[in-house]
Amino acid sequence: MVQDVLLRVQRGLANYQPGNIEGWLSRITTNAFLDRVRKQNRRPTVALPDDPDRVLVGSPGADIESAQNELPEHLQHLLNGLSTDYRVPVVLKDVVGFTYEEISDALDIPLGTVRSRIHRGRAALRAALALEEVDA
Repeated sequence: MVQDVLLRVQRGLANYQPGNIEGWLSRITTNAFLDRVRKQNRRPTVALPDDPDRVLVGSPGADIESAQNELPEHLQHLLNGLSTDYRVPVVLKDVVGFTYEEISDALDIPLGTVRSRIHRGRAALRAALALEEVDA
């Protein structure tokens, strides 16, 4: 911090108008301090824990990530059985994770329509799952 203030003083000496040097130095120091606080708030630093067992865990491998994102075969078949009007909003909400507003924007349909189609699509999936369990 001191080095930063001294560098600013050196740069500002060419433009310094003789007068209150204490006020001028105080203003440079205050501005340097405020700049540092703003910078730290923009990029907060969090120290790593001292315990080596509590260090950040690595991300899962591509095979694990892929397996988590894939739907089981029977659910995929049931989803394909839904009409497009219901299947697309349900997949965007429950599989992809879009919000209702994002789905409304993507499909260019009103928010209420998105909600009702998701509700009806889920109801149709529940009914199909119930029939599948009875047949099994």
